[in-house]
Amino acid sequence: MLGISIAIILVAIIGNSMAFGNFSPGNLSPGTSFPAWGPYVDGHVIQNKTFDFEQSVEGTGYFMTYLYAKAGAVAVKNYAHGSGTLDSESTLTYQSLVEKTHQTDKDYNDFYQDCIQFREDVAATYAPMRIAVGNGYYAANPLDYSSLLKEKTWVKNYLAGTSMHHEIEYAHAIDKELDITVKDKINWTYDPELEAVGYTQMRVNEDVTDGKVHIGVLQANDDNTYKVVPGIGPEFVFGLETKKTAWKDPAIEIDEDYWGTYHIEKNMTLEVPYHWKATKLDWLPCCFGGYDSLGTFEKKDYGLKSSAGIFDCTCFKAPTNAQFPRVY
Repeated sequence: MLGISIAIILVAIIGNSMAFGNFSPGNLSPGTSFPAWGPYVDGHVIQNKTFDFEQSVEGTGYFMTYLYAKAGAVAVKNYAHGSGTLDSESTLTYQSLVEKTHQTDKDYNDFYQDCIQFREDVAATYAPMRIAVGNGYYAANPLDYSSLLKEKTWVKNYLAGTSMHHEIEYAHAIDKELDITVKDKINWTYDPELEAVGYTQMRVNEDVTDGKVHIGVLQANDDNTYKVVPGIGPEFVFGLETKKTAWKDPAIEIDEDYWGTYHIEKNMTLEVPYHWKATKLDWLPCCFGGYDSLGTFEKKDYGLKSSAGIFDCTCFKAPTNAQFPRVY
């Protein structure tokens, strides 16, 4: 048999765009190059990465596809293979945005937003195939492909501790519509206030003939999702405090398997918001116990390791007896 495939692929990518304010060389960290992402004054930095992918494939033969995308704390993976006929259309939209505004006369603000959307419409029918390759031995001795249909898709939101999984194996026919949206957003204003949300959605509408379908969902509980440390920026929340697994004592766990011929419709959405706000202490909070009563991060802001008699002030109380009585 002759393997025939028709593919139309459209890819557009828009790279980074950045705007910078007045940076001082003294603010550059050792070993870094200009401009610095670390401490800076009167600076505005924007990094916006976007990627758009459209694909249409129709043909007969053997196919194998792999797709993986990760932005910030969200990720999507899709894998498929099989032999027979294939009619498929898919799109992928990707955005990773970082914006930092550090001005001397205002509170600093760091904003993070990541979003991935994947959609596909697939109709596939299994058939054993013999495909001639090249003009040598395998042209006269075609290769045998006899692979039942398989497709595996998972989406993860590490910020929210969410995982969704959909898989089809050993199928003789698939007619499926899949729609995935996953995003995270962090808005950090220090003095300080932090708002964050992790959003994950998977929608499936499919018919599977003589195969196996697996659907799974995990949602981490409060002790195993992200945690916010007062006084530390969101880049550290991403780097240190997000949890990489929801298996430990999950808040939600779904595990489904179907063998045979089924029509399945699923619409699963998980949204995890977070809002943290605190008022920073005054520069010289004498009535709250003085310098020695300040928190670690507040002491660090002053750049001193001890009160040394400068910030050692407590609320004044009138003495009952004169410390230095008048002498007549």
